[in-house]
Parts: sequence; C-alpha cells; structure tokens
Amino acid sequence: MTASRLLSLVLLLQNRGRMTARQLAAELEVSVRTVYRDVDALSAAGVPVYGESGHAGGFALVEGYRTRLNGLHGDEADALALAGLPGPASELGLGADLLAAQLKLDAALPPALRERSARVRERFHLDTPPWYRDADQVPHLAAVARAVWNQRTLRLLYRRWAEPQEVERELRPLGITLKAGTWYLVAQSPGQDAARAIRTYRISQILRLTVDDGEPFDRPAGFDLAGYWRAWMADFDARRFRGHAVLRLSAQAWQRLPDLAEAAVLDAARTHAEPPDGHGRVRTVVPVESVEHAVGEVLRLGPGVEVLEPPDLRRAVANAAAELLCLHQDPRRSAPAEPGP
Repeated sequence: MTASRLLSLVLLLQNRGRMTARQLAAELEVSVRTVYRDVDALSAAGVPVYGESGHAGGFALVEGYRTRLNGLHGDEADALALAGLPGPASELGLGADLLAAQLKLDAALPPALRERSARVRERFHLDTPPWYRDADQVPHLAAVARAVWNQRTLRLLYRRWAEPQEVERELRPLGITLKAGTWYLVAQSPGQDAARAIRTYRISQILRLTVDDGEPFDRPAGFDLAGYWRAWMADFDARRFRGHAVLRLSAQAWQRLPDLAEAAVLDAARTHAEPPDGHGRVRTVVPVESVEHAVGEVLRLGPGVEVLEPPDLRRAVANAAAELLCLHQDPRRSAPAEPGP
C-alpha cells in the first residue's frame, strides 16, 4: 500500500464525488479488494470517507472535506512524475524540485500516512543502471529536457558509429527515454519524409548543443512516445539479429543462461527449447547478431554449450577454443625439447 495511491483515491473522490469500488479499482489499476483495504486505511487515518450500499451507492467523502495539497509550482508538479526515480530526476535537473514536491506532499498527508510514505522511501530504492558498468555521462541532458518541454529546436554535433562519425543535426526533440541507465532522445528531423523523420539518438553521444530560442515548433499530431519506443525496440531487435544458432546446452549451462543472456535471446531460447535428452542436455534455437559477436556470447556459457548450427559459427567457436587451449597449456609440456650436449 503506497501513500501516493491513497492520496490518488482521496483526490478521485474529492474531484468526482461518489464512486463505486469497481470504478476506483479501474482508475487506480488495482483490485476491488485493494480498494476496500485502502478505504479502511484512510478511515483509520482520520480521512472522512464513507460507503453506501445499493444501486446508487459507492464511496464518498464527507461534504466539505478537502485535502490541503497547496503550494506546488510547475516544476515541482512535473517532478512528481519521477517520484520513484530520484537519480534520473537529478540528472534531468529536477532533483531539488522533486524533494520540495515530496515535502509538500508529505505535509498534506495525515500523520499515519506521512509515516507510511517515509517508511516506503526508507525501504525501497530503484537503481536503473545495469550491472557491470556505470551509467552514461550526459552533460547535455538537462538542456535537452528543457528543449523537449519547451518545444525548442536543437542544433547539435553528434557522434555516431558510421563514417563520418561526427555529424551536425537539426532536430525537433519530441521526448526522452531512459533504458537500462542510458538516456535516449526521440527527435524529428525537419524536411525529411514521415517514415524517416523521427529517429532515436543516444544523448551521451551529443558533443555540442545549442538551443534555438525562436518560436516553438509544432509537435506531430497524436505522437505517442511510449508507442514509438515499443515499435523502435522491436525494429531494433529485428535489424540487430541477422541469423540464428542451434545450441545444445548441458543442464548447468541451461541453468546459467538467465544470468548471462539478454532478454530477447533468453525468450527465444525458452520458446524453442526441446525436452532434455537422457543426459539432461537441452537443444534450442537463439538469435545471433553475427558470427563474430556470437562467438563471445557462446564462450560466456562455458564448456557446457555446443554449437550445432550454423557450421561457420561452430568452426569459429572451435578455433577460439583451440587458441585458448594453446594459451593455457602447461609450458613445460608444450615447449620443444632442448638439444643434448
């Protein structure tokens, strides 16, 4: 049970009047049973909410009751959307605003709910960067975020993989996405056809940035950032994985696979997995980017994995294993014999 959900329940009743448990559950995206528990918690905390049975019944607040959530300014209200992400909020330049908004929200809560809210912050923390590497350095993130919010055109020097690596771009920033500790800009290129106009840029690769202080640009009608990102990720995987490999994994290697494989590879492996054979080995099919990339991914699984197809990947893994064997042989056994007197 979170203080934010309880406050949302109160605000729903305050703004809309009487609502049924089913209506509240739909709005809050919880079960009807959870709504009843939340109403009981609010009543115990002193919030005057009551229920009436019957066809026209539901929950309502005592007439005249109003929550006192006052004093939030625009940036603080914007920052509340990132209440569960203090690190990213700070990177966006909203850290102080988020803290101020949380303090004002706490002040508006009854003492019991204020204590629950503090307890949640003490006991739950969300860390977005993945394991084994630091998050991207994004010195231009705050400026990009302001341009997104104010609909200002960006002119930037961008570093990409293809040649020439450093290119200049004029972009209309439409949104920002945080994916596994990496920030991405979704932006529209003026003057291009609709199919190519909107693209994705890694914000850490922006080398230089200027913001046009002229008139705001017009956002594309009906643009859905979340929908675009889902489609872009699906297309990215489709372009990235250019082939498939048939693997046979020992029971130990199969158990290690969830810790070593990325989500798309793991999903495919589970989908195509055949029942274990008499030795507990599992035969499956996984997508691969290229032979060169797949060799390293296969070797990460250790000696319990065998490549069955394609032949060029099987040969490449065998050659890599042979090179490793040469490097790790006992030099006393592999060195040539010294000539006698």
